Amino acid sequence: MHPKGHARNGSLVTALVVVGSVAVSLGAEHPLDSYLRQVESSYRAVKSWKADFVQVYRAGDRERRETGTVILARGGKMRWDYRSPESKLFLADGKTTELYVPDDKQLMRTPEKASEDYRAPFTLLLARVNLHRVFGRIEDADPGRRQAEPLNSQLGALSEVEGQAGRVLRCFPKRADEGYDEVEVELTPALDVRRLVIQFSDRSVMEFTFDRIERNVAAPASLFTFVPPVGTDVIDQPTGAEP
Repeated sequence: MHPKGHARNGSLVTALVVVGSVAVSLGAEHPLDSYLRQVESSYRAVKSWKADFVQVYRAGDRERRETGTVILARGGKMRWDYRSPESKLFLADGKTTELYVPDDKQLMRTPEKASEDYRAPFTLLLARVNLHRVFGRIEDADPGRRQAEPLNSQLGALSEVEGQAGRVLRCFPKRADEGYDEVEVELTPALDVRRLVIQFSDRSVMEFTFDRIERNVAAPASLFTFVPPVGTDVIDQPTGAEP
């Protein structure tokens, strides 16, 4: 497991667009159709999105847990401020992704089109995507079952929907060679993404839990730009190499 990040090929990270289920066309006969149209309607007026997050990567007996705050904005913009176990910053401005690690005094830049970073597809939360073109099958997991509690007890209670049953979707790839076996997403009654789990084909797992979710927060352009301190080693990556 890489100490700074975990990148995958382009077809695999596309699986994460499930969090952007805002313009779904599954056919009128599909039992999820009306529910997914509600999600679409819910996000139409959303220009920015903010949450505290817990990110956990598991591979065998290894586990890396990170926490911080994420802000997404229309135009492919996002800002991930990591607080623990180490400080780091991941930015996207719609054209370029940047990862800055203060302890390493290093900034890595990658053109967004070439980026294979697992965070890149989260920009689609505020965009339009047609899920039936991405996934081979989408199922409604038992809507009555309670999901496991959020992994991060440090974040405290889950906003106003704690204690209520969220809806859970399970999404499967179209082809066996896409690098993942399943994506599970839990939505709150307010149609916000509470939890997302990606089961990769190599048996590793990436899990995100979101808390204190806010829509339409202040998100000026300056939030998504970064001027590195003097002495920072700036590395421009022409391809989606793992940071």
